[in-house]
Amino acid sequence: MAHRTPPLAAPDVLGRPPHPTKDHRLNRALRVLGPGLVTGAADDDPSGIATHSQSGAQYGFLTLWTVVFTLPLMISVQEACMRVGAVTGKGLAAVVRQTYPRAILYPVVLLTVGANTINIGSDIGAMAGSLQLLIPSVPVVLLAIMFALIIVVLEIFVSYRVYIRVLKWLALALFAYVITAFLVDVPWGTALLATVVPHIELTPEFLYLLVAILGTTISPYLFFWQTSNVVEDEIAEKRIPEDGGPPRISPGYLKRLRVDTVLGMFFANLIAWFIMLVGAVVLNAGGITQITSAADAAAALRPLVNSFPNAGVLAQGIFAIGVIGVGLMSVPVLAGSSAYAIAETFGWREGLSRRFDQAKLFYLTIAGGTLIGMGLNFLGVDPVQALVATAVINGIVAVPLIFLILKVSSRADVMGAHRSGPWSRLGLWVTFVLMAAAAVALLASFVIG
Repeated sequence: MAHRTPPLAAPDVLGRPPHPTKDHRLNRALRVLGPGLVTGAADDDPSGIATHSQSGAQYGFLTLWTVVFTLPLMISVQEACMRVGAVTGKGLAAVVRQTYPRAILYPVVLLTVGANTINIGSDIGAMAGSLQLLIPSVPVVLLAIMFALIIVVLEIFVSYRVYIRVLKWLALALFAYVITAFLVDVPWGTALLATVVPHIELTPEFLYLLVAILGTTISPYLFFWQTSNVVEDEIAEKRIPEDGGPPRISPGYLKRLRVDTVLGMFFANLIAWFIMLVGAVVLNAGGITQITSAADAAAALRPLVNSFPNAGVLAQGIFAIGVIGVGLMSVPVLAGSSAYAIAETFGWREGLSRRFDQAKLFYLTIAGGTLIGMGLNFLGVDPVQALVATAVINGIVAVPLIFLILKVSSRADVMGAHRSGPWSRLGLWVTFVLMAAAAVALLASFVIG
């Protein structure tokens, strides 16, 4: 998806920037919401919707605390990724390639691409299963093929910035969970208490879902995506010199990116909290503790349209729009994350700012990852359970990547004056230790159990 930067307004005769109109001020405000917001929106992908819905259905309010728990961890990791991209003008894999031996780089990229491909397949399967709720006569596999082909065509031939601008509106369908929460009888005192008081069960089932929540929130593909997307932002703003020198950054620019990152992560976790809450109030209280199909997950939105005829179909329609909208956004992010990692590893020309003929291998990698992921749907795996399993895989793969991000972002020879300070390093260490502990506890529970 190549994108082109619109021409900048010319300064006046005294060299001052033009006086901002209302539209210019709006556009400037929207530009603050850039790579971080897209990253946050992509984080609430179909895997996230399924995982958070399942946690609410299975454990009621008992997992609401995880959202408050993951927010600062997520911000720590994504802020470090943002800073690496902004300061170096390179993607994460390119920085690792220049700093560490190939023996470290190759396994990291292989793990990420593998997890991304599984995630792509699960997301496409969920999109197909959601659409089948509305057109049950069409097989899921045919719908999965249709979505994969549509995404590949859009990835190659449509400007990414135009594409993502449209999909941001579709992602607003996720606010249906927020609205639903205020239409049902929520015991707010109990819910808020569960949000601030952690509850942990040392059982394989609970630990499995806990690692899934961590993995669908702090996901490996987001690390590579945000780092490279910040570089794309710098290219669009002409901050990277043509001679290949370091990007021209300023405290104001880094502050803007930091605000963007925090807002994007807050948005992702806020939506996750409401999905869990609605799952607890509607599904768990209604006796649905295991989500085995898209129809089960869509039932959480039924109270939103109970007063309308055909409430079940309407709820399924709203659910399908949300899943398809975030799926169309997140699958290109997943495939793009893999493409950035592979292209930077082997030194290919890459970037969404380039046309297809300027970065063929990069775009073919995006297309290939999408189609291979789609092919996983021929294995006959249950799409909802596959989504949760994908989140667990992400939760395990993220652990070594976070350690690598901690090391890279703290190196003075890479980051200069912008290397991670004490608070950033503390946040990254805490994230690494806690996610590693959760992954080890899960694996140990399977062995002991």
